[in-house]
Amino acid sequence: VQLQASGGGLVQAGGSLRLSCAASGRTFSTYVMGWFRQAPGKEREFVAAISWSGGSASYADSVKGRFTISRDNAKNTVYLQMNSLKPEDTAVYYCAADTSSSRSSWYRRVGPERIQPNYWGQGTQVTVSS
Repeated sequence: VQLQASGGGLVQAGGSLRLSCAASGRTFSTYVMGWFRQAPGKEREFVAAISWSGGSASYADSVKGRFTISRDNAKNTVYLQMNSLKPEDTAVYYCAADTSSSRSSWYRRVGPERIQPNYWGQGTQVTVSS
């Protein structure tokens, strides 16, 4: 599985960006997809995950209510709509795919545990100026 993220850039605080991640593979609709981010000097952290159908999602508390993850299985693409951006959202954002977890595991797990990435994209830089 290859993941190609795009859409990052420089935006002022309060602005919006939409990230996209195009995935290869004929079974995209069976993958749990997600976004993670890594700020300078910090560890990579979970941002959001979405179930294979797009009917369910999980978010980090820090982005809840501001970010929305969605997917288009016909286009093999997952999106992250980011609104009300803050300087602390500045990071490299990584797309991730979990091709191994069963569907039942989505309902057993909560939050970040819902995605167990085994494929990563190359990252796209998001910079929010104050």
